Amino acid sequence: MRIRSGLWRVAELPTTRAGVERAFSYFTAGVRLGTVAQMVPAVQLGAARASHEAGYLACWGAAALAAVAVSVVTLVRRRPPGTAVSVLDFGLACALLVLGPLVLAPWDRFGTWTAFQPGYALSVIITAGGVRGLAVWAASLLAVSLSYVVYLGGDVGSEMTSTAVGNVLTYVVYALVARMFFGYTRRIARDADASRARAAELARREEERRAQVMMHNGVAVMRLLTEQGDDVSRARLVGQAEVELRRMRSYLRGGDAYASEGEGPSAGLVPVVRRVCDRFADLNVVASLDLGTGLRIPAAQAEALERALGSLLLNVRVHARAHEVVVHLDGTGEGGWTLTVHDDGVGFDPASVTAGVGLREVVVGELRRRGLAVGIVSAAGEGTTVTVRSRPGSGAAPPEPARPTVRAAFADAP
Repeated sequence: MRIRSGLWRVAELPTTRAGVERAFSYFTAGVRLGTVAQMVPAVQLGAARASHEAGYLACWGAAALAAVAVSVVTLVRRRPPGTAVSVLDFGLACALLVLGPLVLAPWDRFGTWTAFQPGYALSVIITAGGVRGLAVWAASLLAVSLSYVVYLGGDVGSEMTSTAVGNVLTYVVYALVARMFFGYTRRIARDADASRARAAELARREEERRAQVMMHNGVAVMRLLTEQGDDVSRARLVGQAEVELRRMRSYLRGGDAYASEGEGPSAGLVPVVRRVCDRFADLNVVASLDLGTGLRIPAAQAEALERALGSLLLNVRVHARAHEVVVHLDGTGEGGWTLTVHDDGVGFDPASVTAGVGLREVVVGELRRRGLAVGIVSAAGEGTTVTVRSRPGSGAAPPEPARPTVRAAFADAP
């Protein structure tokens, strides 16, 4: 059963370079064994009509044995013959053609498998199309063609000239077609392998990004828990830590780490923003949300916005040393909205500071992937303003650079 499933289930071969080479081995074995199957019924008649019976049988046996040996070796190695085997194969084909006139009568050299030599040479030409070296392949093809001219001799007769020329052209055409078939199929397999490797690398990077987004806020909260503070502050941090812990567990178990608890396909925008602001009661957050009453956004955008706003307020708590944070929500008509988060903290210089994971991935990256426009404006000593707004009619954000900057508010907005 193992041999049957591992060797003969051709339809399930992988579309990789190794899989293609194994398919070539099946093709090679099929062509060579098929040639032997054509040779077998005519061997008795050929030996009886041959001018030298022992020589005919010796040539026939050499051809049959070589075809079977190449087939077996090819199937075992799971790839077509290499350069050395192909050279020997071509050499035998040339020898059989040259010796043909010695064991065959002139009238038996066409139109029947008693004259197996041309058919055997053609099978070698077809299956040797996968030889890596172009020079070896071209020289071998030329050698077979010249050997076939010797095989024809001078006693064929003028009425068979067109047939002889057609056979030579058949050698050349089949050789070119086989070469193209092997080369093109191998190139497809290389491209498929490269595409799979690229997809795997992109998947790895995406999973790494998701892990960064998933764990960033939790790590920040855990760091704050290690610092000294009053009991009230620590109680609030413990509550935030429990929220992040649930999300991390969901992510590690393979669940949807971004699914909002109790949220349907859409969520109210004001409750989302207010829920985050309530977690940061230790900050002086002024939430002006009345102008966004009744606005609803897709659940995926709501979850991304919740995480981004939480990351922004964590940054304010850890870095900004702000006295006040103003969170302002404004509806812009037809379901559009703008959310502005401004702190009066120390700010930073975008030209000299590289955006960290929080700003780069949790805020800018995630919100833009969810179809929201993001702008960040900051200056040393003047605080920071982050503006998020909807994109009317846009269901998904366009691809973003790998490391988005924090300059140029709404540079990508319509």
